[in-house]
Amino acid sequence: MNHLRRVCRFGRQSAIGPLLVGMGVLAMPACGQSITLNQVLEQSVRQYPFLRAKQAEISSSQSRLKGARIEFLPSLIVQDQYTYSTSNAVNGSFFPNEGTAISTSGGIRSQNYYQPAPGSYTSAVIEWRAITFGRIKANVSLARAEVQRAQADYENELFQHQVRTIDAYLLLLINQKLVQIQERNLERAQTFKRVVDSGVRSGMRAGVDSSLAGAEAVRARLLLLESQQNERVQRLRLSEFTGQLQPGMQVDSLGFYSKLPTHPSGTDSVSAKNPVLRLFQSQITLSSARSLATQRTMFPTISLLGSGWARGSGFANQGDVYRPNLAMGFGYQAYNYLFGVVARWNLTNILRVKQDYQGDQYQVERFRQLFNEQQLRVNRQLQEADLQYQVALEQARQTPIQLQAARQAYNQANARYQSGLTDLPTLLQSVLTLNRAEVDGYVAASNVWRYLLLKAAAEGDLSLFTNQAN
Repeated sequence: MNHLRRVCRFGRQSAIGPLLVGMGVLAMPACGQSITLNQVLEQSVRQYPFLRAKQAEISSSQSRLKGARIEFLPSLIVQDQYTYSTSNAVNGSFFPNEGTAISTSGGIRSQNYYQPAPGSYTSAVIEWRAITFGRIKANVSLARAEVQRAQADYENELFQHQVRTIDAYLLLLINQKLVQIQERNLERAQTFKRVVDSGVRSGMRAGVDSSLAGAEAVRARLLLLESQQNERVQRLRLSEFTGQLQPGMQVDSLGFYSKLPTHPSGTDSVSAKNPVLRLFQSQITLSSARSLATQRTMFPTISLLGSGWARGSGFANQGDVYRPNLAMGFGYQAYNYLFGVVARWNLTNILRVKQDYQGDQYQVERFRQLFNEQQLRVNRQLQEADLQYQVALEQARQTPIQLQAARQAYNQANARYQSGLTDLPTLLQSVLTLNRAEVDGYVAASNVWRYLLLKAAAEGDLSLFTNQAN
């Protein structure tokens, strides 16, 4: 939106500006078929890489949401292992090695026996966290809020991209029209130079007039070159928004500058449908869901647990006899099962979770204040755009009067110069005035459409622009 505001202001500061009311729609260059604004927008939405990246982000968050819902299901862990090990053991307990516990079951002998034997172990453990005090539900809500934030982020980026694309489209129209203006200006200057040169050769004009006319022709050519450069650059910029560089892109004016838009029936304040505000609101929702998920981690978990396992060993159960036969070791000899209820509660974790929860609450407040700040900014932009639209509309209504007066002044100065009643500098000044009036007319008319687009962008409703553009 700030970019749009900047480009709306360049018209009065440069000879490269928007189009003239009442001039009509000029013919498009014949080098290639022109495309409409709707076609450009459709290409930009379908092909622009950054929008595709946002869509991938939505898909990613949706997958995480599905993963969070799976937490409601019980977990089932199975394993099947075959070993080749010794079986020396002593009385006493030990700490595991960072969570890894190596079985030490075996016979207690007077001395260690280092001959290994085969063994097997198969187990299945199923655990259902029946009571989590809202922890899983909070995690699902958090994942759902992430999906909503990703969706709001995409919709906002899509909206802003459409605004930038329309603005670039209008800029290309402007530059195409201005190339035609400067072409006519150059043709006028060259024709005038030929007339002056003929008068100088016949002795009816002073030699200095030929020099001044030549300087004016060169100035007109420089303006044409500048306008052609700006047109090519803007064509590349517009094609970039479509996701594919097209140096030969031609656009259809759709009669944008043959008429002025009417005042849109908008509102004086921004509603919640504005994509920018929806994005900030989704940030608040996501932060609140994250704080709730953090809070739920301090509560215990009550699980229903079931397990069954079978073991085999190359050592006999009686007499601690070594049996090297693989079939004896890999076959099952002992079977067990277990059912129970398990309650887990990390009490010391409560202190850390409380601090994390408080930090998340500050984040909620942070995003809430950012939303308020953004709402204030967008409301200011809306009122400012409405004010600028009104001023631009009045300026556009005055420019035909300026153009008519400039043409009359040029015709009178030209007639007086041809009659020898005035000098060439006076005529050249009328030429400059006429060229500036033509450009100012385009500037004023285009600024009306630009500020209409700015108002639509502030309200978050492009239909305010597209309904009148179509």
